Amino acid sequence: MQEIERKFLVNELIHEVLKALQPLSICQGYIYDGTDGKTVRVRTKGTKGYLTIKGKSTGISRTEFEYEIPYSDAVVLLEQFCEKTLIKDRYAIEVGGMTWDVDVFHAHLEGLIVAEIELEHEKQSFEQPEWLAQEVSDDQRYYNVNLINGSLD
Repeated sequence: MQEIERKFLVNELIHEVLKALQPLSICQGYIYDGTDGKTVRVRTKGTKGYLTIKGKSTGISRTEFEYEIPYSDAVVLLEQFCEKTLIKDRYAIEVGGMTWDVDVFHAHLEGLIVAEIELEHEKQSFEQPEWLAQEVSDDQRYYNVNLINGSLD
């Protein structure tokens, strides 16, 4: 399966939008966070667990395989196989018939909010809500595998 996504920072208008929504809590870590761009991620999302294998990015595209696993297995994998975890709240926002995932990060990334949209192809157009700011799709500092290891400084 091909994952094609664009990522953006947001402006202060996002806070008003998020007030009306319920987030889904996410905890994730990496079993393999190779410098070759390939990753193996484990994640809890609400009460579900997932194992995700991602290939190296080419532009805004990469191969991705995601499998739901028992929540209890995901918790054990996070505890025993992941040195660090990333905690965030995810909000799903519908705009122009498409879903934006807006992630509000916690702990060492407190204050960071990133919006992403998954596309069917790289040239697909989409409505840009007024709360979008700078695009960071090509900025590797905003890849979750890099965010888990430190701040954006």
